[in-house]
Amino acid sequence: ELEGEAELADVRQGAAEPRERPTPIRSLPPHLPREERRIEPTGGSCTCPDCGGILRPLSEDSDEMLDVLPVQWRVVRTVRPKYSCRACEKIVQAPAPPKAIARGKASFATLAHVVVNKFDHHLPLYRQAEMMAAQGIDIDRSTLAGWAGQAAALLDPIVARIREEGLKATKIHADDTPVPMLDPGRGKTATTRLWTYVVDDRAAGSTSPALVWYRFTPDRSGAHPQTELKCFTGLLQADGYAGYDKLYDGGRICEVACWAHFRRKIFENHATSPTPLTTDLLERIAQLYAREAEIRGQPPDARRRHRQDHSKPLVEDLRIAIDDSLRRLSPKSAMAKALAYGRKRWDALTRYLDEGTAE
Repeated sequence: ELEGEAELADVRQGAAEPRERPTPIRSLPPHLPREERRIEPTGGSCTCPDCGGILRPLSEDSDEMLDVLPVQWRVVRTVRPKYSCRACEKIVQAPAPPKAIARGKASFATLAHVVVNKFDHHLPLYRQAEMMAAQGIDIDRSTLAGWAGQAAALLDPIVARIREEGLKATKIHADDTPVPMLDPGRGKTATTRLWTYVVDDRAAGSTSPALVWYRFTPDRSGAHPQTELKCFTGLLQADGYAGYDKLYDGGRICEVACWAHFRRKIFENHATSPTPLTTDLLERIAQLYAREAEIRGQPPDARRRHRQDHSKPLVEDLRIAIDDSLRRLSPKSAMAKALAYGRKRWDALTRYLDEGTAE
């Protein structure tokens, strides 16, 4: 999201640039299996169709096409023979292999297929049921929902370990997004929340992989992030949601505000009513992002020094411009409210200047 928000096209330019034509595929991935199909001349490869002479190999032309094999379902029948000893009558049989679902009919591969289609490819369960029915497999979507739940239970230890490691970090990004959920009893959808917690220090030179975990909640109560992060100590990079405020009491967690959220409020005003002020402020923030691009991947100490030398003066000039604008704008105007949002969080917005790991 930060990088997406940072991509400031020329804000003085009214018309969007024409979209580039897609680049044609020049070669197909070498890791894909190849199936060769040879097409010989109609009369065979030995005799000339004109004079009847003997043909000799000259060269060949080849062409490759990307092909697909449709999903092919199968039934795996596991047979475990029983044997009895003629001497002592002991019965010997191989133990049953582990099953994805006890007494269930879905293999591990089937569970993976369903949940990847549902949550990665956004293919609803009812549509998956229709696709299976087209191949003669009658599986109700409620059964698919049960399989998805079983898959979640199997994956839960991995999620718990990711969270455990994530809470040991010194910086966490947090955000939430509204999720409409069917609520049949009310006759309409309910607005729930999906909270995202991210640990990713690769921009500060870390070679550790990013960690991401999610929490689903029925509402946006601040109790949810407060409970999730009760064992965390460090920097929390998030928006200005008041539900985080209690986390900052006592100094165990330090707030680092998100420039992308502040910039977005200015950009929304610029998109509807562009003015020299919105243009100027967006260009100033773009300069800050340009300074960040120069130190991406460098260690924290180098990032902090660079920010002190190059970004801090720009931030101070931006603060002066914002304060001057707030004195001239009507407090009730949308632009004044956008600037007041950032000014209220200025300490948290500028904390990244002193923290090399912050974004």
